[in-house]
Amino acid sequence: MKFFNMLLRSTVRHSVFPFAMQNGAKKYLFLTTPQRSFPCRTLILSPALKKQISSSSTEKLDLDGWKNVMRSGMQEEVGETSEGEEDSTLAATRELVEMWRLAGKTVPENISEEELKTFMECSTKSSKKKYLKYLAVKEKVKKASKVKQEKQKEAKRERLEKAKENDTAELRNTFLLQFWSKSMDKIHNWRSAQAMIFGQPLVFDMAYENYMSRREMENTVNQLMESEGWNRRAMDPFHLHFCNLKVDGPYHKEFAKRYGEAWDNLFVTVTEQSHTDVFPRDKLIYLTADSPNVMKTFEHDKIYIVGSVVDRSIQTGLSLAHAKRLKLTTERLPLERYLKWESGAKNLTLDQMIRILLTLKDTGDWMEALKFVPKRKYEAFVDTSLYSKHKTDTGRITKVFEFSNSQKKVKKPFAENSFRKQNQKKWWVVEEP
Repeated sequence: MKFFNMLLRSTVRHSVFPFAMQNGAKKYLFLTTPQRSFPCRTLILSPALKKQISSSSTEKLDLDGWKNVMRSGMQEEVGETSEGEEDSTLAATRELVEMWRLAGKTVPENISEEELKTFMECSTKSSKKKYLKYLAVKEKVKKASKVKQEKQKEAKRERLEKAKENDTAELRNTFLLQFWSKSMDKIHNWRSAQAMIFGQPLVFDMAYENYMSRREMENTVNQLMESEGWNRRAMDPFHLHFCNLKVDGPYHKEFAKRYGEAWDNLFVTVTEQSHTDVFPRDKLIYLTADSPNVMKTFEHDKIYIVGSVVDRSIQTGLSLAHAKRLKLTTERLPLERYLKWESGAKNLTLDQMIRILLTLKDTGDWMEALKFVPKRKYEAFVDTSLYSKHKTDTGRITKVFEFSNSQKKVKKPFAENSFRKQNQKKWWVVEEP
């Protein structure tokens, strides 16, 4: 038995003792035998090694970091799966468009991802066909305009070459200064900057994006761009406000796409707030074709609001209901008084409205301002001079007639009582006997 104990101690010393020497725990390393008798002996190490083992085993894990890592991994997996699904759906829609092209339907040759997404948003098959037809027509118009520009460039180049060959180019001498396009742009920008400080505000209400389709919204943006151009080139421009314009909304994305880097340099105030929060309510006038109130004169101290909506289905009362909800005064242009209207709704485009308002602001003449109404909508102008003369003549006749009737009514009792008046005796006259 002693021999086995000595053998066990020697093996433990050769195996554990060098490890304990490295960690500086030689004096705490020993072997103990339990007091009770067991069929086999157990090896018990020193407390120093116990502390090291317990500290290494009971180290706290960073659960928050582990959770973040797991969540990020899950998000990456979900993002990868969603991107894969989107790619698969886009590929399927592209194949569908190619099949329709092979079937002989009007389909554009090149289609972008945004156009594919809008194509996928179309609910019915007929709406999808109409949208593809619209894109195809748009593509043809662009190609035709490019071909026309190239032809014009070639013709100009040929004219210059012929002029050089014939030496017919003469120097032009004039005492008038030539205004270049850059200098004119500087003048227009300076006027627009002054209007932003001192000019009369004009509000375009952008709260109708949910009532229009994508094509109608694109037409609205086109008209707003034309309106901004006409206002910038005017002698006395308005201070334009685009109210209720949501950031990263459909309007904002379309404007950023059309203008590009120039969107941030426009002399236009863009805000997400409503016009009732920006301006006092008593100075606001909402211009709508459905208003019962007729606009008589242009008021320079008021702020006019124009609804930015292009409605092909002509939803009557849409802007009027919006103005009534906000408790604003409404007015409409006096088209019936100055124009012989033929047929159709009395709705005008946004660029026509701003040109009418600019002319009214400068001249105050309705006949001059309403020339911007398309001639296909009315037959001719009403002769307002005859209308005013007829009005004054009829008023004069009615007044004379009323005066004559009153005179007759007054003279009638005197005529009836004339005999009694003659026979009436006067008390101050004394009769002689």
